[in-house]
Amino acid sequence: MTSQKSILERIAQGDQRAVQECIDTYGGLVWSLARRFLRNGADAEDAVQDIFIDLWNSAARFDPALASETTFVSTISRRRLIDRLRQQTRRPGMDSLDDEEAGEMRLPTVDAPMEAETDVALVERILADMAPENRQILSLSLYEGYSHSEIAEQMSLPLGTVKTRIRRGLISIRERLNISPDSAEEAVNR
Repeated sequence: MTSQKSILERIAQGDQRAVQECIDTYGGLVWSLARRFLRNGADAEDAVQDIFIDLWNSAARFDPALASETTFVSTISRRRLIDRLRQQTRRPGMDSLDDEEAGEMRLPTVDAPMEAETDVALVERILADMAPENRQILSLSLYEGYSHSEIAEQMSLPLGTVKTRIRRGLISIRERLNISPDSAEEAVNR
């Protein structure tokens, strides 16, 4: 019995059909991450294109023994998006006209990407201390961009249970990071 190759393994081998399958499978995840990081729709579209180009170029580095394909895709996506935020910080005058509509929106400070990486490390440590099922639910929501209903379906749990566990998990993270409810809500709604 031969094991079926992942999408990224097939892309690395030059399978053209795998390229469209990758877009179909991970397009929603990459788009949702881009929209969370970048408020401007045009920037998010550009970022999604850059991310998929990165995925084609990095497909040969994917090792299913180290991480799932979804984790690999989301990691590449987050790294590219953090790079894009850093570039915007260095060139604040290069914002598109859509950013003017946001009015009160402020650009990240030079320290923001480093602070964000530190916060991510702290959140990952907090998640590691959680019960495995709760950690998985939060990871699917926060890192992989799944909706509550998708998580409920994937884990065969009632939707209300998923929502409750996500809410409790976020409260726990907020408390351990000493974040006020207002700033936490603002960060989630970005």
